[in-house]
Amino acid sequence: MNPETPARVLSVALKYVLLFGLAAVIAGCAGFGTGREPPTVSVQSFRAVPGQGVGLPTFEIGLVVLNPNPEPLRLQGVAYSIRLDGQPLMDGVSNELPVIEGYGRGTVTLNAAVNVLGGIRLVNSLMRSPRETFDYEFRAKLDPVGFSRNIRVTESGRIDLTGTSR
Repeated sequence: MNPETPARVLSVALKYVLLFGLAAVIAGCAGFGTGREPPTVSVQSFRAVPGQGVGLPTFEIGLVVLNPNPEPLRLQGVAYSIRLDGQPLMDGVSNELPVIEGYGRGTVTLNAAVNVLGGIRLVNSLMRSPRETFDYEFRAKLDPVGFSRNIRVTESGRIDLTGTSR
């Protein structure tokens, strides 16, 4: 018998064991979180609060998160932005988020700072062509703890300063 044969057999066996192990891990990760409903996130409130230091206003955004699953939803972070007529107006991040219990409802309060350059561009645009309606877009990405996918929220519409919003 050739002395390299046992080493070769061991090498081939090790490759199959590693391949099988990798396939098992991939299959396990692919099945993680299946059968779970994505949480529902909506904007509940939006209000101006006194500015901090520089004199620019900040805004408080209230989100409602509904967890339709039996296990608690733990969020490790959120990133968000607000655009007005396509101009970036506010953005922010937060890692101070509550745990939303299974089949529960929770509120998340975000503090957004005004993007000075975006605000200047918006004012410049308004000076060139005054109007009474504005298109807005709110985007948020919530990052759950673990292997869950990010939760993305987009809400858009029109603000009508004459009092008839859509």
